[in-house]
Amino acid sequence: YLITRNAADAEDAVQDGLVKAWRAFGRFRPGAPMRPWLLRIVANEARNKRRSAGRREALALRASPGEAAPSPEEAAVDADERARLLAALDDLPDAQRLVLACRHLLSLSEEETAAALGVRVGTVKSRSARALEKLREGYGSRA
Repeated sequence: YLITRNAADAEDAVQDGLVKAWRAFGRFRPGAPMRPWLLRIVANEARNKRRSAGRREALALRASPGEAAPSPEEAAVDADERARLLAALDDLPDAQRLVLACRHLLSLSEEETAAALGVRVGTVKSRSARALEKLREGYGSRA
């Protein structure tokens, strides 16, 4: 979803990615971590979906199921904060936004993020640092 910006396209990308991973499983290197390999395939499918659809919709965060319903006031404040944060995230270049998504939303390590995005660990570190700085500036300026 972070790449396609559309839930239906994200679901299609996951399905297509899993089918491609299954077909390519014979080329998987024994002993290599599977999660980054699979995420890279799915991320490539998602990029293909996004490119072909030409979509750029706003990112929507979902509340975790099972949580107590917030009060109307809390919901309004949360929605405003979420919108501000999403706007700041949208201002980031794709590469920086993806690094933050992998590191902080998917909780991948730097090594897993590097493998999933097909970049070096140093690139993950520098993109993450730049993205967090831009996010601080952009999110703080909207206060």
